Amino acid sequence: MTPTETASEDRDPRPGGPAGAAAATARVSVDPHGTVTRWNEGARRLLGYAPEDIVGRSARGLLAEEPSAETLRSASMPRRWDGAVTLRHQDGHSVTAHLLAHRRKPDSDGENSEGENSGDGDGNDGDTDSAGGWSLFAAVAPRTSTSPDDALVRWAFAGSPTTTALYDADLRLRLANSDLERALALSEEAMRGLRVSEIVAAPQAVRTERHMRRVLETGQADQIQVALRLAGHRGESTWTISLVPVRDGEGTVRGVLVSGQDMTEERRARSRLSLLNEASIRIGSTLDVTRSAQELADVAVPRLADFVTVDLLPSIDDGEDLRAGPLISPVRLRRVACQSVLDGCPEAVIQQGAVAVYPEGSPAAECMATGRPLIREVTPAVLAAWGRHAPERAERVRQYGFHSVLAVPMRDRGITLGAVTFSRHRRPEPFEQDDLMLAEEITARAAVCIENARRYSRERRTSLTLQSSLLPGRPPRQAAVEIASRYLPSSARAGVGGDWFDVIPLSGARVALVVGDVVGHGIQASAAMGRLRTAVRTLADVDLPPDELLTHLDDLVIHLSAEADSTEVPTGDIGATCLYAVYDPVTRRCTVARAGHPVPALTTPDGTVEFLDVPVGPPLGVGGLPFETAQLELPVGSVLTLYTNGLVEARDHDMNEGLEMLREVLGGPHESLEEKCDTVLRALLPDPDRPADDVALLLARTRAMDSAHVATWDVPYDAAAVADVRKDACRQLGAWGLDEAVFVTELVVSELVTNAIRYGDAPIRLRLIRDRNLIIEVADGSSTAPHLRRARVSDEGGRGLLLVSQLTQGWGTRQTYTGKTIWAEQSLTAI
Repeated sequence: MTPTETASEDRDPRPGGPAGAAAATARVSVDPHGTVTRWNEGARRLLGYAPEDIVGRSARGLLAEEPSAETLRSASMPRRWDGAVTLRHQDGHSVTAHLLAHRRKPDSDGENSEGENSGDGDGNDGDTDSAGGWSLFAAVAPRTSTSPDDALVRWAFAGSPTTTALYDADLRLRLANSDLERALALSEEAMRGLRVSEIVAAPQAVRTERHMRRVLETGQADQIQVALRLAGHRGESTWTISLVPVRDGEGTVRGVLVSGQDMTEERRARSRLSLLNEASIRIGSTLDVTRSAQELADVAVPRLADFVTVDLLPSIDDGEDLRAGPLISPVRLRRVACQSVLDGCPEAVIQQGAVAVYPEGSPAAECMATGRPLIREVTPAVLAAWGRHAPERAERVRQYGFHSVLAVPMRDRGITLGAVTFSRHRRPEPFEQDDLMLAEEITARAAVCIENARRYSRERRTSLTLQSSLLPGRPPRQAAVEIASRYLPSSARAGVGGDWFDVIPLSGARVALVVGDVVGHGIQASAAMGRLRTAVRTLADVDLPPDELLTHLDDLVIHLSAEADSTEVPTGDIGATCLYAVYDPVTRRCTVARAGHPVPALTTPDGTVEFLDVPVGPPLGVGGLPFETAQLELPVGSVLTLYTNGLVEARDHDMNEGLEMLREVLGGPHESLEEKCDTVLRALLPDPDRPADDVALLLARTRAMDSAHVATWDVPYDAAAVADVRKDACRQLGAWGLDEAVFVTELVVSELVTNAIRYGDAPIRLRLIRDRNLIIEVADGSSTAPHLRRARVSDEGGRGLLLVSQLTQGWGTRQTYTGKTIWAEQSLTAI
């Protein structure tokens, strides 16, 4: 590239074109040998040399004086150098310029390797610069100025994109741009000469002055955040203030430049997001309608409103079905929750739990009728209209100075649940559209929680009703045991479980004690529990031994699971645990079997507590595995404790720890069984009123029937022995004072003993048990059970059992390991 070509590039006559831009900067290229290879119009304007006069000459000749050693050392930096140099103008005078030099790379192929930093877009077209060298830049001051610098600075300052002010060393305002004038609603002329604390009367202004003084003293920039209530602004404004020291040419701080960024919208957005986040965390912590509504009110006060009320349709508490769509005014609503910035919610006219009518035109009724939220400014006209329908409420609004009301319908899945009313009487700013959207959002979240709680409460009521109808009431007095029991439904979100217990009277004055637990919660678990309880009672009536009963129950659970899987909406496998115990007060023997259930505890009369060693069987529904029994003789007055796992398992301890706690409580001071039940629940449950899982507890104190209540005879395997046995039975009834029962007893004994001799095997035994009723038992060595049948007119026999069934309260057969026992129970009520 020739010098003439290089110069011609800078001679673009267009205003503001490349020539004008290049002429504002002197651009020079020097090769590694110090020879000038490029010289633009800006360089000519700076030093007066034309390109053809300087290109190809040594750059050293342009220096007015030899560089200092320090300058030479700094110039040896590998990439860039900048500093002031004194150059010689063509006419001989010296020119001082600030020079910025970028080193070229030797392999740059003519391109400026620092071009992206220097801003020089001109290539070298392959001249000697390809071997490396330097690119030099210097700003060129214009020869003339059409306007003074101070005017240019003022114009730039006034048009600054940020709110800016300049304060002198006395912290008095010197300049203010138009943004600051708009923000403060004051002109620069009005503010000039005043301090910040005089312009803005607020504690934050005094704080700002302190920071400005610190900037003057330290020379260090600072940044603070302030919250101000400015004239012309509805609410509080949040500003980020940057404080920068202003220095003179010698570095002395002469003032402070203050620039501010209005962060109000950002703060409000963060506050809204924070409130939404808090609402999502706090609202719906439990499946309780009232608590969820109160959590909504607590979240909204005071961050959104000064007073909040939550009113729901009365049918929600009544458990009625709700209809979809808006409601017609007037509406009846129940006050469920309220919250206020004032202690005790004195603004409230309607007390919590009370039902009130909201007339047409009231915010709550109007938003529920339209299905849309609304904002109402409380003007005298609006207050007068409210006063005509609800004078007491209008007076309370006037008394506390309500000025803005926001009402939001509470809806979920198209169903209207109620209305939430937000009011302001302490915060001066009225509700705006952003507040409406925020209130609508948190109300929608609360509506989901309240609707879920409503559905849960309804299902819980149904489950509790079903379960209470299936659980036994107060059991009748038993000769075998004294009974006390407790059942506590779960308060957890999962709902009511399938725990149950039962006390079943058996033949021979015996009693069956049952405790079970169906896996799962809700109506399905309650229904399954009811089916299992019914099955246990049915199997118990057959007098099956505990292990056989659990085997049949296991088969039933397997069938129930198969049925559940075959439905259109499968409910999943059904599983359960169960413990079945039979106590005989005559022999004082207890036979126990369990299917995956916790072991029972036995408290002996001396206070010793042990957990019975009962072989553990698989849970019900597993199938294919046998169940085993344990037999033990219990001292009179022993207490059997049967329970479900909800009693001994908790979050803060495992089952083993729970069992030890139970052992300690059962071995405590002597109490009645009712008192002992309460003591156990208080000791083992953190909150007996709200257990985490269902709890069933059954306590049974054993009794015994001695010879004064039991009479037994061995019967010879001979038909002639029937008459003697009848006489023995009659004499025993006379000893017991039951002469009026002799006739029926004589007939029943005669029939049962005769059948045993005729159809059974030896040994044969007769036993009379005097309890609330008279029990007659005949045992023999045959396992063949008799059947009741209707005899024909011509038959000579077959009427004995029919006669027994008509004369007694009930009769039956139970199988034993040595044969069978036929029993009949005769009522003594009328005797």
